[in-house]
Amino acid sequence: MCNPIKTLTKKEWALWLGSLAAVIISNIITGNIELLTLAATCIGVTALTLLRSSYYALGYASNDIVLIVLWILASFKNPVYLPVAFNFMIFFVNDLYGFISWKKREAMISPDMDN
Repeated sequence: MCNPIKTLTKKEWALWLGSLAAVIISNIITGNIELLTLAATCIGVTALTLLRSSYYALGYASNDIVLIVLWILASFKNPVYLPVAFNFMIFFVNDLYGFISWKKREAMISPDMDN
């Protein structure tokens, strides 16, 4: 079975990542993260995980960055939220580790084994 993520063109990647960035930035600017946006982001990242793409970790990492910023902003009003921001910082480091680990594993596997 062919992995469709690996067959995306540069234009398709740019469109996908650009639209995701536009939604995230618009939500940060307005300060309103909608449930539908979060669901769409989670579905996209879950699809990458299901397709066994190492880029799933970058999706989760980008989501963590948004949450870190939002929780830090919330902690300015009430410092009790700072540990939550720290928690998402740990998740971010874990996601980067996962991406690096998957990339190393992909480098060890020969291309003919990817069906």
